[in-house]
Amino acid sequence: MASLTYDLTLAGLSVGGAAALTGIGLIVTHRATGVLNFSHGAIAMVCAYLLRQLTVEWGWPLWLGATVTLLVVAPAIGVALERFVFRPPAVLGGDPAQTLVASIGVFVLLVGGAALVWGTGARADAPTLVSADPWGQLAVAVALAVGVGAVTRRTRVGKESRAVVDDRPLAVLGGIDADRVAAAGWAFGSFTAGLTGVLLAPYVRLDPYGMPLLVMEVLAVAVVARMRSLPVAVVVALCVGVGQSQLTRLHPSGWGEPLLQAVGANLFVVALLVAALVLPGIGARDALPRTATARVATPPGAWIVAVVLFLLPLGFAGSDLHTSVQVPALGVVLLSLVVVTGRGGQISLGQSAYAGLGALFTALIAAGRFPGLPPLPELAALAVAVLLVAPLGLLTGWPAISRHGLALALATFAVGVGVSRFVFAQPYAVSGLSLDRPAGFDGDRAYYLLELALLACALLAAGALRRGRAGRALAAMRDHEGGAAAAGVRVPALKLTAFVAGAALAALGGGMLGMGLRAFDATAYDPVRGLLWFAAVVVLGADSVLGALAAAALLVGLDAGARGGVAAALIGVLAVLVGRFPGGPYEALRTAAARLRLGRRVTLTPLGARVRRRLRPAPPGKTGPLIPAGTAALPTTGRLVPDGRGHRLPAIPTHRRGATDPGGRATPAHRQDSTDPNRRGPAHERGSTDPSGRTSPPNEHGSTDPGDPVPADAPAPAPPGNPPAQDPRTPTRPPDEPGSGPRAPRRSPSPPPETATLRARGLRVAYGGFAALDGVDLDVRPGRVTAVVGPNGAGKSTLFHCLAGTLRPGGGRVLLGERDITRRPAHVRTRLGIARTFQQLAVFPSLTVAENVRVGAEQGRIPDPGAVERALRLFGLDGPVRTLPAAGLPTGTLRRVELARALAGSPRVLLLDEPAAGLDDGEVAALARVLRALAADGMALLVVEHDLDLVADLAQTVHVMAAGRIVASGPANRVLETGTAG
Repeated sequence: MASLTYDLTLAGLSVGGAAALTGIGLIVTHRATGVLNFSHGAIAMVCAYLLRQLTVEWGWPLWLGATVTLLVVAPAIGVALERFVFRPPAVLGGDPAQTLVASIGVFVLLVGGAALVWGTGARADAPTLVSADPWGQLAVAVALAVGVGAVTRRTRVGKESRAVVDDRPLAVLGGIDADRVAAAGWAFGSFTAGLTGVLLAPYVRLDPYGMPLLVMEVLAVAVVARMRSLPVAVVVALCVGVGQSQLTRLHPSGWGEPLLQAVGANLFVVALLVAALVLPGIGARDALPRTATARVATPPGAWIVAVVLFLLPLGFAGSDLHTSVQVPALGVVLLSLVVVTGRGGQISLGQSAYAGLGALFTALIAAGRFPGLPPLPELAALAVAVLLVAPLGLLTGWPAISRHGLALALATFAVGVGVSRFVFAQPYAVSGLSLDRPAGFDGDRAYYLLELALLACALLAAGALRRGRAGRALAAMRDHEGGAAAAGVRVPALKLTAFVAGAALAALGGGMLGMGLRAFDATAYDPVRGLLWFAAVVVLGADSVLGALAAAALLVGLDAGARGGVAAALIGVLAVLVGRFPGGPYEALRTAAARLRLGRRVTLTPLGARVRRRLRPAPPGKTGPLIPAGTAALPTTGRLVPDGRGHRLPAIPTHRRGATDPGGRATPAHRQDSTDPNRRGPAHERGSTDPSGRTSPPNEHGSTDPGDPVPADAPAPAPPGNPPAQDPRTPTRPPDEPGSGPRAPRRSPSPPPETATLRARGLRVAYGGFAALDGVDLDVRPGRVTAVVGPNGAGKSTLFHCLAGTLRPGGGRVLLGERDITRRPAHVRTRLGIARTFQQLAVFPSLTVAENVRVGAEQGRIPDPGAVERALRLFGLDGPVRTLPAAGLPTGTLRRVELARALAGSPRVLLLDEPAAGLDDGEVAALARVLRALAADGMALLVVEHDLDLVADLAQTVHVMAAGRIVASGPANRVLETGTAG
């Protein structure tokens, strides 16, 4: 017995040593580059194949082949990846979405390339670099861990690598060669991947799919170590390896035997599931797939072409028709990724698991082997299987509520691997299982027609989730999750809905695929397939159903018409280029074609000009080129618009002051020189722009603003685009007069709006030993503008987040009237009537201006379709700009879009964080008049602002914060004159 224990321990140490090498490589790469390298296993596989090629096929000495493979080729792969794949995303800001997709693209590319070069069969003749004695591998792992730890902690290189990962631009400004540091990290990470591959190859199956997945399973080692601690990674790897070996001693009888055998053979998978689903996630930033620009319109005639192409196989026969049967089924599976990833913005690497469960459950139900269900016909079995698999989408949907980015990627991948290992690979689930086609659809042509009908149903279901209120809410969540919650979108429930719908579509496609093949083939739903499907959908258009259909045809057609691996290699090439072409290949081609068209000057003949005028007549009153609101120079006006309660509020001017280029075109104000005296606030308050002048996608501090309640008896608003002229009998003061603005709106006979005081009592928030809030009391009263000022670090933002619901205080309470809302999340507070803005923009770039505002109206406290038009008119957005996507608008216009969206939600309390950021003097003056009128109409307003002139002009009560406390309070003129606010 002691001898058996010792032998099993040695075997476990051998496995654990190889796993420790993988963990070390992943951690080093992540610490030097900030990238979780999903392609680590593929690099290990390529190096193992290369060493075999050099020694077995070409007869090189083992020492020479190992030297070339590990010291030349493996580091060269890492340097090439850093230079040509990962450096562009890093230079552009380190967007985790791009790095994640690029990493998966490298994985797919290397797997496909290996299948093309060496075939898909397993090889059992890999050379042995280190003897089977585990002490050699263990010594290598420990030596590497000690060496890397010494370098990272005690040398300049280690300090520079940490600086590059923490803040690459700042490290470059500090004189650090970030490219050199990142290249070194990638080279060493690839070296450890190659070493892992050549050490594992003699003892596991060497094939293009099995080894990469085996290495990926030990991601748990690095995740448990929080991607930081090398000693923890080594210890965890050795413990799991020994535990997995010792479990082979147990041989229980009964129902627990197959389960224990599965756990004993896949303990690293169990560790990955625990690390990804139970432990706190790694990677706080969103990792995909957020559409940074407006969705590209479907080219004219594209659907006609798609229909013709999908009907074309009906004329095929034989093997061609049999192969074509897979395309509609795979198209349905990929539509599930469009729903979850493209529309919902949630990364999902485990859709292959749901597709496989759909096929498996269909087979089990049809055969009468599913517990509790009688045998059913194939179509009925497929329908029941979809209903059974859909709730299982919560396996990935529930972690998505609290996880983002890399943590969500790991969670979904872990679910896919777990289902593959513990269900698809177990004889008790799939042995003796067959699957037939529905009665009457036995032939390939008849079954293909059935598939087209089911595909049409899936397209209608996916389309329903892209249109209307649900579609706008999903797009808002994808574009800016924090802004969507602030607009009232129930983000957690919406995430669960997206994953459940995605699981149902994947199960439908998987069942169709299984019936088309007449068998349940576990390899068709391998986790590597899931990565390939994800990469294909993302690079061909994550938010495009046509992209999903094209991806399905491409994957099936290329692999059927050529050697296996061609489709994976092509998708991998497209995915690794995502850093250079973030919009995908279609967007890159469209942009290039547009540039070519701009470079050619085409002059119409007089006849052509007349024909064009007849076909495309100019709109009435249009005398010049269309200029979006916010770009031309117009003075601030005193125009009033109805607020829905019989009152009239001042409208913010439709245009803003801007510079002009030599061609006479207006230049958006957010691209003016920062020294423009009309600009408000420092550059960092105005939002960032990319080199093309587009506003950067909003970050987690996005912005949303509210409006006022609208009673049912409110008068109908004026038609869009025709705001009522200001009543000449209404006296107004000149805009430049001190204290200018409209009079308080005259009260109408209608009942006053519902109001409530927002109160903070004893709020305390601490970060470690630092008290960000220390017993803060604050009242935001109806009908008043309350301001909070103070220096940076005083606790203003922390207080603001506690009131808005994005941060839960460690002590104290937040009350709305008499209701305790301390534990209420942001979207619930919005529906209770608390609306907010963020310091930086929180628009939804893929939606138009009007759709942005409609999200606030649909998700706010009082759903009111008329509120959209009123908010658009109030903020001067009711012209042509209403139909423009928010992605390319100037910062000042986007600020007004936020305010209009929030006002459409009918709030009772309005929280404004730096509302003047990005606005010029005229816009700020008009904004102040609107806010004063809203307060006069009974709304409670809280403003956090650095512009003390605006605070003095706007607020009745000012609170000064310092060191987490309110140190002064009172009327604005008295508090600000004392100088305490500075």
